[in-house]
Amino acid sequence: MNKLRKAVFFDRDGVINKNRPDYVKTVEELEIFPYVAKSIKQLKKQGYLVVVITNQSAINRGLTDDDKVSEIHQTIQKHLLKHSSGIDAFYYCPHRPDENCVCRKPKPGLLLKASQELEIDLKSSWMIGDNESDIQAAESVGCKALKIRENFQLKHAVQSILNS
Repeated sequence: MNKLRKAVFFDRDGVINKNRPDYVKTVEELEIFPYVAKSIKQLKKQGYLVVVITNQSAINRGLTDDDKVSEIHQTIQKHLLKHSSGIDAFYYCPHRPDENCVCRKPKPGLLLKASQELEIDLKSSWMIGDNESDIQAAESVGCKALKIRENFQLKHAVQSILNS
């Protein structure tokens, strides 16, 4: 049996890029935080996979589509690659809250899918998010979690993980 890997799961909007009240629907609306590439590079150097787990209900709300979300993710990846960094995988839920799917956080569907597909040990992994739903999803599968706040950004969360 292969040895399971450790990962840090990231929410996208509010963690990697600036959140918008009307959703990040296109590449033009994407504003990546300046410290993201360095933070991810530090985690990868310590052997962590970095995986994005994000709710993207703007798709099923008819505000954007899968192609535009993929383009946003490709743009994030290109930005990171320019800085010798990168994300190992992107997982997203297109459903609205009222659709009651298994993949929309706080439900753990995408975390479970990623852990199975990428052979991740959830107990030795972390989730970094900016919403309580991110924390609840992580805790429901035994993952440790850190919440981004105004005075506790991604770079601080990464240092907490690396110092643990």
